[in-house]
Amino acid sequence: MEHRIAGRMDRLQTESAFQILAKATELEARGKQVIHLEIGQPDFKTPPNIIAAAHRAMEEGKTGYGPTVGIPPLREAIAQYCRDYKGVEAASDEVVVCPGGKPVMFFSLLMLCQEGDEVIYPDPGFPIYQSVINFSGARGVPMPLLDKNNFRPDLELLKKSINDKTRLIILNNPANPTGAMFGAEDIRAIADLVREREIYILSDEIYDRIYYGEKPLSIASLPGMKERTIILDGFSKTYAMTGWRLGYAVLHRDLAERMGMLMVNSVSCAATPTQWGALEALQGNQDAVAEMCAAFRERRDFLVASLNSIQGISCAVPEGAFYAFPNISSFGLSSKEFADRLLEEGGVAAAGGTGFGVQGEGFLRISYANSLENIKIALDRINDFVKTIR
Repeated sequence: MEHRIAGRMDRLQTESAFQILAKATELEARGKQVIHLEIGQPDFKTPPNIIAAAHRAMEEGKTGYGPTVGIPPLREAIAQYCRDYKGVEAASDEVVVCPGGKPVMFFSLLMLCQEGDEVIYPDPGFPIYQSVINFSGARGVPMPLLDKNNFRPDLELLKKSINDKTRLIILNNPANPTGAMFGAEDIRAIADLVREREIYILSDEIYDRIYYGEKPLSIASLPGMKERTIILDGFSKTYAMTGWRLGYAVLHRDLAERMGMLMVNSVSCAATPTQWGALEALQGNQDAVAEMCAAFRERRDFLVASLNSIQGISCAVPEGAFYAFPNISSFGLSSKEFADRLLEEGGVAAAGGTGFGVQGEGFLRISYANSLENIKIALDRINDFVKTIR
């Protein structure tokens, strides 16, 4: 039978890191030892107080449907967290709890954008941004983030990219895949560019608790920006809860009602027990977060110094998240070919830079959300591998 598939499906693209994971898993099944540096998943366990809270909720019978936009105690806790940590005067009716962060991307694009609109997105950047832009029918306009500028935006170029068709600008700070951060002056300048226009910001702040210097500034905290900003955040990275599938949006209450309609028409609600676990994550002891960040910093420092000691590789120092984005262009291989051969010949799984956009050519994304011991082994393998292609 020939399946007739709707044409919109051709506008979706996959996430390259999961393709690499599948290939690495296949190699492991054939007996090859692989060090995994491709997936953005903390190698830490979810803190036990969070697990206990979810378990307690299940034992208490809190296993049925919940409100579409999230259980009230969690929505209030998220609003309080935004007030305390992000400096954003959020209210509980401006919070929508979703099964992961990606639904916030989909819902925001479907709610705000259509054919004829333009959306500015980071390049290199998280690949699902471009995918959902295309799916919405809007036209994606890349915002180049270049190594020579420490992967921060060229504000003059950004200004030239904005026009009457611009509907949305996507920011990710700290950034995947580069680990770079937009400074406070960058964020303020972007706010100045859009404040007097009918342009929204989708501010992906999923990594904003993982930083190593200046605290990230939420653009929603700036005057006149809260009503035009959708904050995307969640629990996966900060609390090692990737499999719990729990994210949230913070947005104007009118938009929150619209997003609630998309929720009820798609997933009904996020899982109830996980929301009680998330409530404990926000209100409970935060020592595990500090411990993870300290471990990530140690790994980052070792990884970057080691990469820069390898002839032919240069790597900027990441300021947040848990990714490094080394330049491997000197070896004369495309990013994909380098990553494929590194996996097959060197036993190290990493993501080719072009999986994150055109500007990612010549780069490799390395996730240091793995143990320091494994990172040391991987670096020895990378060093051995590049000697074979010089």
